[in-house]
Amino acid sequence: MVTMRKLTQTSTFKRVLAAVCTVGLCVTLAACGSGDSGSSSKKSGDDSSQSSGSSALKNMKKIAGITATGTLGEKPKVSFKAPKTVDNNSYAVLQEGNGATIADGDRLCSQGIAISVKDGTELASSWEKNTPDCSLVLEKGTVSNAYYELLKGRKLNTTIAYGVNDSNSSGTSYIMALTYVSKSKDLTKATGNEVTDIPSDLPKVTRAKNGKPSINMNGYKGSSKLVSQALIKGKGKEVTNNNTVKVKYTGWLLDGTQFDSSWDKNTTLEADTYSGGNHQVIEGWQQAMVGQTVGSQVLMVIPPNLGYGDTAQGSIPANSTLIFVVDILAAY
Repeated sequence: MVTMRKLTQTSTFKRVLAAVCTVGLCVTLAACGSGDSGSSSKKSGDDSSQSSGSSALKNMKKIAGITATGTLGEKPKVSFKAPKTVDNNSYAVLQEGNGATIADGDRLCSQGIAISVKDGTELASSWEKNTPDCSLVLEKGTVSNAYYELLKGRKLNTTIAYGVNDSNSSGTSYIMALTYVSKSKDLTKATGNEVTDIPSDLPKVTRAKNGKPSINMNGYKGSSKLVSQALIKGKGKEVTNNNTVKVKYTGWLLDGTQFDSSWDKNTTLEADTYSGGNHQVIEGWQQAMVGQTVGSQVLMVIPPNLGYGDTAQGSIPANSTLIFVVDILAAY
């Protein structure tokens, strides 16, 4: 269905956050509350009883000699004596949070600071522009067992430092201090209000009880222009041209031939709606997503010039108009 092309991350914070995954915390990059305001400082090595005795955590080294101070849920002041060396797959709990408890299946949003261990200078931060990263879903199989044990059961506003040694040409080593500031649960299918004013000449979509769509082409002959028609209007956030969306989808040719479906594979897809992202999809897909809302089910008609053009793609012939029904489960 969707051609995924590896592209270069342009965000410095996302680049250094991705490096945390590459040193063993996340299994894959693709899958990769409320409380009183307070102040907290914690010496590394003072881990909570929650994670003591965890077999997976015993394989993660603790970073010594690092502290953090400041109001919980706000940008912390991280202190250590530079220069310092850190190991990959190492950590230190700097501040225990005071928010809601982190549970299995939560999508976690974190604000972060990357700090050079060579001289203590700040390399990148998401705090100033309030651009948290929400790419992490805390599920076994998505993150390492140690990372899962480290986070599950902690509270929002917890700050944890991770040691990272980049494999770039300069071999940058740094502390990534992540504060987990919010959480949510991804949807499993579209939820919202049925749209009643759908043009009568479009294909007709019905849904199984689990949400899987079926289609009747209704004599539809396609369109030279992109069509993005909500069938269910979700009540979640609006998708922008700077998001990653998590979706379930089915795709058909104009003759009704199904060429792909994540429903059949019991999978989801995470795809960027912007250029320069980690995963890139056909242009029509990007354009059709923008302006829709999380929880929506969307009928897309993508003409060849916004799809694969005059190039055949697997079972998709050249110059094909593509029909998709897409459930938007999350956007971040």
